[in-house]
Amino acid sequence: MSSRGSSEGSAPARGGGTPPAGRRERLSSRLVLGQRLWEVALDRERGLLSWRDPEPCPRRAASRESCAVPISEIIAVEETEINTKQSKTVKWQKMTKPHAFTVYHVKRAQNHRWRCNDITFWCIDEHLCNQWILALKELLDLQTSRPKHLLVYINPFGGKKQGEKIYEEKVAPLFSLASITTDVTVTEHANHAKDDLFEVNLNKYDGVVCVGGDGMFSEVMHGLIGRTQKDFAIDQNNPKASLAQCNIRIGIIPAGSTDCICYATVGINDPVTSTLHIIIGDTQPLDVSSVHRNNAFLKYCVSLLGYGFYGDVLKDSEEKRWMGPARYDYSGFKTFLSHHYYEGTVSLLPATHAVGSPRDKKYCRTGCRICKQSKQRLEKEQRNHEKGIKGKEEGEWKVIRGKFLAINAANISCACPRSPKGLSPAAHLADGSADLILVRKCSRLNFLRYLVRHTNQDDQFDFSFVEVYRIKNFQFTSKHFEDGDNDVNDMQKKHFGQFCRDHPACCCILPNSTWNCDGETLDSSAIEFKVHCQLIKLFARGIEKSKHEAAHKQAK
Repeated sequence: MSSRGSSEGSAPARGGGTPPAGRRERLSSRLVLGQRLWEVALDRERGLLSWRDPEPCPRRAASRESCAVPISEIIAVEETEINTKQSKTVKWQKMTKPHAFTVYHVKRAQNHRWRCNDITFWCIDEHLCNQWILALKELLDLQTSRPKHLLVYINPFGGKKQGEKIYEEKVAPLFSLASITTDVTVTEHANHAKDDLFEVNLNKYDGVVCVGGDGMFSEVMHGLIGRTQKDFAIDQNNPKASLAQCNIRIGIIPAGSTDCICYATVGINDPVTSTLHIIIGDTQPLDVSSVHRNNAFLKYCVSLLGYGFYGDVLKDSEEKRWMGPARYDYSGFKTFLSHHYYEGTVSLLPATHAVGSPRDKKYCRTGCRICKQSKQRLEKEQRNHEKGIKGKEEGEWKVIRGKFLAINAANISCACPRSPKGLSPAAHLADGSADLILVRKCSRLNFLRYLVRHTNQDDQFDFSFVEVYRIKNFQFTSKHFEDGDNDVNDMQKKHFGQFCRDHPACCCILPNSTWNCDGETLDSSAIEFKVHCQLIKLFARGIEKSKHEAAHKQAK
């Protein structure tokens, strides 16, 4: 018995030389894995490495044990020195020197977690071993979406201040294994990364990686978008401007307190999982919304723009950062007891191009059909608009006045470990729309029922005081701004707002709330919000369908 190698349509590999690079054929050999001989095959056409037991299982004569790994999920291939004692456990290999290679690949674990797994094959034929290494490396070289050189920013202050440790212990070794080189900057102050991105030569890099929380991602995103608009001479202060897409991808290594963006685009906050998505070169487009006031640019938003409850929680928690993550629970409870509502006018433009709706329970998953179709329809709508063709698809503005406990614009589901469904479970990552959720004034008990539904499977929009719209633009103006009370400090004094904050059980109206823009406070009595379809790209693929979701779809 001996190890053998062959290529379909060619002479046996043992004496036939190395197959020409790029030739479409199937390489097949019997190699040792562990202490057993396996039939190993490399299908270049299908991009698949597979191995199976050459002999049927005695208990299940019709079946054979088999495994497979897509080439797209192989991280690296290396020649390996194998333990001689291990090779001698296979009797027929005595007195021979083993030649081995190790394949490092993605292995899926529970809850969307990925791990780097390794398998080592060996044989006694050095030429055959080299042939396998060369064939696998040739196929890896064809994975052109993979990054080779990355710019990395590390926030050493975010979350539990573990950014540098996480990068050095969990991320850097995997980048090194995948032969990815990096230029690393540890940020020293706020907007360090943003300012740097306006000056750095981005043509040197295949992507920008941020190690930190949502705030660090926001800083990198603002830097890249701002730099791109500057390069294309686009005025960010014009709320009607069509922004230029950013072609360089962003990778997120979660090391913050919430990491909402990472959770919603990968399915888990895990540094190793995110690193592996970067290495294999995944690409996920992402919508970004711009926020303006009076033709002045304020911020970009990718997850939540919240007014009322979520704005008040954030503002109160910012004053208690010394409490750590517990500040969110404290401020949330305090704000809930306050039960403040805010009066104003919302004007919204429905996203008529969008294929789905906020309550259709069609969740955004890898390769989302709704995102693709919505983008196609939006592009058609924009072409017609440029040609001066006005159609029904443009839609009409809807005006809503009232007293609101919360006004939330969700670009994405806003899912996180505490709220696995998020604020809007059926919101999509890249369909050119956002879900606008209006929570009108109601009793504390009803508002509590609404909040609780973010943590269970019940429909959180099934209340008479909750309205949800899929939009591409919206504007908000507070009543006090409409009445001419433009100075925030004067309003606080005039309406005793500070008194109310010190007595959280008062349940009265305050003149203005604060906007929660992706976890950063934004003070403005009047804003304009516009969604920009697929403005940036991430090293991600969206959340993969679970086995339950896949089975449910097949059953339909």
